[in-house]
Amino acid sequence: MAVIRYEPLNLLNQLQREVNRLFDTSRLGDEGSALTSDWAPAVDIKDENDRFVIHADVPGVDGKDIEITMEKGVLTLKGQRVSENKEENEKYKRIERVRGTFLRRFSLPDSVDADQISAKTKDGVLEVIVPKGKAAQPHRIQVESN
Repeated sequence: MAVIRYEPLNLLNQLQREVNRLFDTSRLGDEGSALTSDWAPAVDIKDENDRFVIHADVPGVDGKDIEITMEKGVLTLKGQRVSENKEENEKYKRIERVRGTFLRRFSLPDSVDADQISAKTKDGVLEVIVPKGKAAQPHRIQVESN
């Protein structure tokens, strides 16, 4: 017999998501809204001297199922984790892995070089490199004294 750890907060979080989706009126009109997503990947953003590096956890998501756009200073990560075909005779005790679409948006300075943005996936982590333009790079200003 398998031992399954009972975590009531996971059930409450799942119920909260389902109730929010039920009463979400924006799903009818605004398809780009973050409220239309089923889940949101965890993200780390690193600010380096010449670029921003974004790492997003997207396990089980194929790179061809991810769309990245940059418009008016907003970087959008959008994709989908497709559900596996499950046999009808399989008896799941618990399903916690969320399936469906995800959407994350980030406001970036206007001085980033949008034409040089690159992305790749490896081991379930999406890495997005956003180079800074010359105006965004920090520089030291010498102070003169008399």
